Amino acid sequence: MVRGDGGRAVSDPPPPKSRGCSRPALHPMKLRDTPSSCPALWRSLPCPPAELRLDLVLSSGQTFRWWESSPGAWTGVLGERVWTLRQERDRLWYTVYGEEEEDGSPARVAQPDGAETDRILRDYFQLDVGLPALYQAWGAADPLFRKVAKDFPGVRVLRQDPVECLLSFICTSNNHISRITAMIERLCCAFGRRLCRLDARPLHAFPSLSALTGDFFRGLWGPRAGWAQAVLFCADLRKGQEPAGSREGARRGRGRDSCGDGLP
Repeated sequence: MVRGDGGRAVSDPPPPKSRGCSRPALHPMKLRDTPSSCPALWRSLPCPPAELRLDLVLSSGQTFRWWESSPGAWTGVLGERVWTLRQERDRLWYTVYGEEEEDGSPARVAQPDGAETDRILRDYFQLDVGLPALYQAWGAADPLFRKVAKDFPGVRVLRQDPVECLLSFICTSNNHISRITAMIERLCCAFGRRLCRLDARPLHAFPSLSALTGDFFRGLWGPRAGWAQAVLFCADLRKGQEPAGSREGARRGRGRDSCGDGLP
């Protein structure tokens, strides 16, 4: 509260709206963990376990945007949408969540566009490639593979977005899956577009290259700083913050090494 020219009390201006992870959603969406929770918002594809095992593929270290949100249900971000996937017998079930409004108002209920979402999942898991025939050929060529294959059916190589795949790979050096997952989450939270809030968890798209090459990183590391510095910066973030002293030290260090290649 401050005093105006006439001595009248004037309220302080409201604080600026926060961005990223701290922006509130008025009514977060609820997780839909089974098709029975809202059948109209679920679709399915034919997909036996021999062709795909979600539990083996999504936890294998290929991707770091999925988590087991309830037993047998996997929730994550794919193609700037939030999905929940579930396998039941020979069907792959999925539901897609709506994106919240720019002002953080409740997310719209998403009615899946069947042709488009089916295509996205089939492409992501490469379901047009018959896996049992490959397993048979690999087993015939390699006795060790033949021995272990029966315990690991349905393991596929994902077709990921190249930018997300590359930046995730950068984070994997000398790391384990849980820490890599946390690094990628911090990166998306800091620089990715917020999609929705699911229960108490905000979910963000993977940031674009343009979002990772701003003035903040150039001020921190020098004029050549770019997306690689953004990844490494977020790798060291703790709860979204870094002490001011360490940033100043990074600036001084960059100044001493201004003739380098721009990498920290």
